[in-house]
Amino acid sequence: MTSTTFPPLENDEESRARLLDMVGTIAPWDSLERTHLTTTAQWITSGAPLHRVRKPDVPATHLVSYFVVLDATSGRLLLVAHRKAGLWLPSGGHVEPGEDPWAAVVRECREELGISATASPITGELPFFLTVTETRGPGVHTDVSLWYLLSTDADAITSYDKDEFEAIRWLTAEEVLEEAEDVLDPHMHRFTHKLQHARATGRRG
Repeated sequence: MTSTTFPPLENDEESRARLLDMVGTIAPWDSLERTHLTTTAQWITSGAPLHRVRKPDVPATHLVSYFVVLDATSGRLLLVAHRKAGLWLPSGGHVEPGEDPWAAVVRECREELGISATASPITGELPFFLTVTETRGPGVHTDVSLWYLLSTDADAITSYDKDEFEAIRWLTAEEVLEEAEDVLDPHMHRFTHKLQHARATGRRG
């Protein structure tokens, strides 16, 4: 875990304002991300509930923190075979009521991969990408997902949550893009293109 501390969110208005500022730091990669950012800002300011309070789909739209782990030395990304989704995805989980989204990354990283969350120097502790996605399977709902980028040595991950994941894989960006889109998170190719650009230019967007 990083040394970051997470002050408690005092109220719903403060939580929404902080989340709106966070979303505003994301530079859209393409027209779809621009649309998702606009939709998310409208959702945050609408007063609709933001956090899941009952599994799997109450409320029907709720906030998720994804984190993509990058081994900067080899350029490989970590994907997990998610049992419920039936797809290869980044790790992550739902943001709890009153929880900072980065704090959710720290918590889920420890629970799912058994490592401390170290933010990538490309992004720091800010989200890099945002998606709005309808889930598959029973209890269909919409995830508003903040995608974070972490940095670690691939050898540091020696175990994972086998209740959540069937397997894990390290893939280069090129290998991710060679995978069929229907076996990955539907936005994984777009994220990978954005990451390739950020690594090549040193810019977040």
